[in-house]
Amino acid sequence: MRNGILKVSHYINLMRIEGEEFDHKMVVRGSLERLSPVLMTALVTAFALAPLLFEAERPGTEILHPVAVVIFSGLISSTLLDTYLTPVLFWLFGRKDAERLLDDRNAEAF
Repeated sequence: MRNGILKVSHYINLMRIEGEEFDHKMVVRGSLERLSPVLMTALVTAFALAPLLFEAERPGTEILHPVAVVIFSGLISSTLLDTYLTPVLFWLFGRKDAERLLDDRNAEAF
């Protein structure tokens, strides 16, 4: 959830601070700029879960292994959904609200 919020916030900052227009180029640029932090967070978490994932037969991991599998699966699915679905949804449904937000902030600046 946090990655999606940060990605949408980054889109808005690109439009507000850097003067980007709401277009395909801005969405791709914002997505690519946020891709590295999202992937690094996911990879570090996956590396931390690796011992629990690959040592399922060791004593004491009867409870931890299934939990690690669920967390790892959720990590992969949320990373993929955030990478592909958030930009598409922002492109399809975010124009009106983003432009309204920019108009409100521009009106406050004067």
